[in-house]
Amino acid sequence: MTYAADSFDTLPRMAPWVTSACAETIEDVAFLSGAALNHLHLVLGRGDVPHALLRERLALGAAEACVAFSGRPERAGDLRDAVHLARPGDLPGPAGEIHQKWRGAVGGPLTPKALHRASGSIEAERIAGLLDVRGSPVGRAATVLETVLTEAPRADVAALILADAALALALGWDRLVPLLAIGLKRPDLRKRGDDLAMACHHALISSAIEAGRQAADLARRVAHLKAVAPKLRAKKAGDAVEMFLTRDAVAPMALPLPDRAARRLCDRLVTLGAVRELTGRDTFRLYGV
Repeated sequence: MTYAADSFDTLPRMAPWVTSACAETIEDVAFLSGAALNHLHLVLGRGDVPHALLRERLALGAAEACVAFSGRPERAGDLRDAVHLARPGDLPGPAGEIHQKWRGAVGGPLTPKALHRASGSIEAERIAGLLDVRGSPVGRAATVLETVLTEAPRADVAALILADAALALALGWDRLVPLLAIGLKRPDLRKRGDDLAMACHHALISSAIEAGRQAADLARRVAHLKAVAPKLRAKKAGDAVEMFLTRDAVAPMALPLPDRAARRLCDRLVTLGAVRELTGRDTFRLYGV
């Protein structure tokens, strides 16, 4: 498939030694996680990266991980269905609620009130105190994660959201980028002290690398979508394209077009290679970049 712009070749590349080095001490793994986060910081500073779309895609991964931590069977496709096929007034279910929390966390500012609305279980005043922690970026994230899980052992989702918020604030980012939930394993959430910090460093190496890979892939796909957009003749097609540029998944019924026109537009975008059908179904389909 040919794209109008190949952002994969222009985005900064991760140094090979970050992915190949074997770190056994906390000093070594901290150095590698710092290098991985610095690389991701450079990637996120690029204007050709679709930031909102990337955060939504990572939020789906974080939600899937949290659902797995809870022992539930739902996976990414189920989470998309629960949120994007819901009618007004529908309840998303426990797994869908986790997905909604992560989407809310990445969609709002890094303020205690916004994070309270996203996490749902910790008051804004307490969040402000948690985020006032000092130390290195990963150290701050690990401290927040440990504090919340010690106070509320079952609050995995809130703890991981706030830990990623602490990391983002420490790195100077204006939005939360889900990383820790994607990289941590379920047993890691029971660790404390240096063991938890070590687990966080390891998690961030892998998740920062994956986030950078997704950023490059989405930048390439979005460039292609923008290139084919002028070929679309449907009324309000431009508004529909804007939705694809910021959302992980879109149902035709959510587009600002009549139902039949919306489905035709989605089929046209698939034919042009600009979006993908995400479900593999003949009905109740979802589409995304």
